[in-house]
Amino acid sequence: MKPTPELSSLRNLLFIFDIDYTDDDEREQIIASKDVNNRDELSELFDQVLQPEFIAYPKSARDRFIKTLEFYLEKDENFDAIFDKLSTYFDDEIEDHQHFMTVLLECLTKYESNIQNQ
Repeated sequence: MKPTPELSSLRNLLFIFDIDYTDDDEREQIIASKDVNNRDELSELFDQVLQPEFIAYPKSARDRFIKTLEFYLEKDENFDAIFDKLSTYFDDEIEDHQHFMTVLLECLTKYESNIQNQ
């Protein structure tokens, strides 16, 4: 029996959007300029801000993030436990946490695929 993935690990991945993350005015402006409730803008945000961080992780960590997202999306998780502890630069409140995480999973899967094809 496999252990249940740690939902809290996703908070570590998303910490780059937290106001307590290292000050970077350019990153903060990029984050604040995107509509996090719009699939295309959210995807662009992940590409600009999260992708470099994600690809720097070891393969085992990248796989764990993807598997954790898949697991909790299949369980219909609301992800409140993640977002309740995250204070972000987002101008808008995230309306649908599952949508946010679905777009995140799509992006992470794309990044991982790009790494494998290099």
